[in-house]
Amino acid sequence: MCAIIAHMAIGFEELGRRIGEARRSLGMTQQECALGAGMGRTVLAKIETGARRVGAMELAQLATALDMRIEWFFEDAPPAVVSRRGAAEPGVLPTALDRTVERLAREVTFLRSILEQFDLKATPELPLPSSASTAEEAAAKVRRLLGYEDGEPALDLVGRAAEIGLLIFSWDCGPADADGASVLLDRGGVAVVNGDRQIGRRRLTAAHEIGHYVFADEYSTDWNVIDASASRTESLIDRFARALLLPSGALASRWRGGEQTRISAVLTGHEFRVDMSTLAQRLRELEIAPSCELGTVRETRIRKADILEHDLFVPTDLSPPELPTLYVKAAIKAYRSEEISSARAVDLLLGTWEENDLPELPMLPREAIWSFVS
Repeated sequence: MCAIIAHMAIGFEELGRRIGEARRSLGMTQQECALGAGMGRTVLAKIETGARRVGAMELAQLATALDMRIEWFFEDAPPAVVSRRGAAEPGVLPTALDRTVERLAREVTFLRSILEQFDLKATPELPLPSSASTAEEAAAKVRRLLGYEDGEPALDLVGRAAEIGLLIFSWDCGPADADGASVLLDRGGVAVVNGDRQIGRRRLTAAHEIGHYVFADEYSTDWNVIDASASRTESLIDRFARALLLPSGALASRWRGGEQTRISAVLTGHEFRVDMSTLAQRLRELEIAPSCELGTVRETRIRKADILEHDLFVPTDLSPPELPTLYVKAAIKAYRSEEISSARAVDLLLGTWEENDLPELPMLPREAIWSFVS
């Protein structure tokens, strides 16, 4: 920590400003932050104005109180994060989802800086849909980019999205937070799906974030991906997401209405892993089912009897916490190549691994500890 401060590229006044900015972004008072860091409020006030230098231990305590890594006080955030902050409404504090997206954007940027092999693909930058038909066309094109055959259910969205440069994480941000959020990096992107939602909603959100990514939307926070009052742009991305999950030809060939409406809803929803609201809306917009059947679809719930009688299983797509395999492998690669310590590797993996889960490394000489990025 002393080495960090000794070689920092910013002055104590700028450091104090960044500490104050981090505190305010969390909605913390100076008293609350000082209490969490084990110091007096007046001491913190002087640090934030640059009137007093901050010691290494004090900085570590402040980082803990603000749930930040120490180096984040000295490093500029990725441009996508800065842009995201700048677009926030005045006085609106970042949510748990916002903070998770920012953290992961920083961590992905960090891993890319130390691993040449960890290089994400750039967004294909497709034109933003201007109509329902262009949204459908875009979905068909992205399905091909993701490697799905015609009519094939869009499974393993996390793995397929990583292949085109988007890292999708599932993290439980609570019932009051948005459905999902994403940022576009200089190459690739990061998206977080709120794992608090049911599986169908999580998958629809992931498909929606893929839309923001392929259309090169710099940042997005989606409070409700099924909000009927969404803007036209968001509505078209919603249409794209539904078409990605439920291709028109496949849905038309599988749908059986009439007396079979309920069972058809159960089997189709299970095969394509969508919620009944999404299925009903898709049937309506494709004019596959009459309105009298749509009500039945919306009211349908998959029962234990359905699972038993039709030999179904309970899917767990995007069940939190879920990290993209590509990201996990990069963190382990950094650890194996001795670029980071075991504690840093566990931190990069968001605590989903413990140190004894990491691969065993050959014994290092005592002086090698100074080569780690902690």
